[in-house]
Amino acid sequence: MVNAVKVFKKTAPNGKVTAYLSRRDFVDHITHTSPVDGVVVVDNDYLRGRRVYARVAVTYRYGREEDEVMGLHFSKEMEVVNTEVAPNVNTEELTDVQERLIKKLGGNAHAFTVTLPQTAPCSVTLESGDDTSAQPLGVTFDLRIYVADRKEENPHRRNSVSFAVRKVQFASSQPSARQPQTLVSKSFTFSPGKLNMEVSLDRDVYFHGQAVEAKLSINNCSKKTVKNIKAQVVQHMEVTMTNSHFSRVVSSLESREGCPITPGANFNKTFSLTPVASSNQKRFGIALDGRIKDQDANLASSTMAATGKNVNDALGIIVSYSLRVKLNCGAIGGELAADLPFKLMHPDPTATKATLRKMQSTDNFEFEEFARLRRGQSVAEE
Repeated sequence: MVNAVKVFKKTAPNGKVTAYLSRRDFVDHITHTSPVDGVVVVDNDYLRGRRVYARVAVTYRYGREEDEVMGLHFSKEMEVVNTEVAPNVNTEELTDVQERLIKKLGGNAHAFTVTLPQTAPCSVTLESGDDTSAQPLGVTFDLRIYVADRKEENPHRRNSVSFAVRKVQFASSQPSARQPQTLVSKSFTFSPGKLNMEVSLDRDVYFHGQAVEAKLSINNCSKKTVKNIKAQVVQHMEVTMTNSHFSRVVSSLESREGCPITPGANFNKTFSLTPVASSNQKRFGIALDGRIKDQDANLASSTMAATGKNVNDALGIIVSYSLRVKLNCGAIGGELAADLPFKLMHPDPTATKATLRKMQSTDNFEFEEFARLRRGQSVAEE
């Protein structure tokens, strides 16, 4: 059986411009960002000396559209790329898909490649909690192919096509040997001894949908009693536009197994939590990964930075995760809490896709008409 190459297609309202994309993700490899490439078909008689341009704009929405009154706006739109793509000769090396499309579509087809600057933020969508919200909160990208006399002109809807695209990061193909662990203690006023707790994870990076396995070790050298244990996976977000920080619990459990842990006792336990967006009934403020349509969205991936750089210098919405464990010692004893950071990401699909491309036919395409952005949903990876 021959596997078809999925290509996303969209035609301008006037029917004169048609664009094809083989992928809609700008992949940030930390050191560089992979481009989005495609083919645009436009009749030379329609151009009449005009040019075809590719424009990428990033919209940074940090407030609901329905709350904008009296000229107050909660969004910023910035143009990050604007380049001529036709009828110029593309100097970039054509991909296999571009070569096949040009051969199939004829002489009016022009290949193009669009590259984002390294400083562009990653796509993140914040759950507004309101299904009627017109525009998603967070960072979204729009790729527009349009015809104009010069690139400074505003694109007209009649002779342009628009694609919702993303900038994403994947986990490194080299597994990390780091095993996060932490040891915390708590002493009590007017009571001798300490309550000690050690928490450790089996690895530093987890993939979306995987269970976070943790080991807990408690050594109660105090005179207090541990009544119950609570564990949570916490998503931390920093919105750089407003310089605000907030957190959301995306998975939790509470256990009384082994409790009460009396003075002088030791307790060891292994537990697992699976952080997924669908498990949260009240998802307001949870960061999703900005996917586009057809499937439920995942939680946003952890924001990564190159070696030697601080992740807090990144733009957009900075996302991180931690495992939080709390020991409840009663109203008087209070709580002992430990936070253990880890990374939650998607695996890099490059290796598996490279193998699939070798098996694909030279001229068999599956064209998918591109739909408009739908908040909180995504496109299945092929």
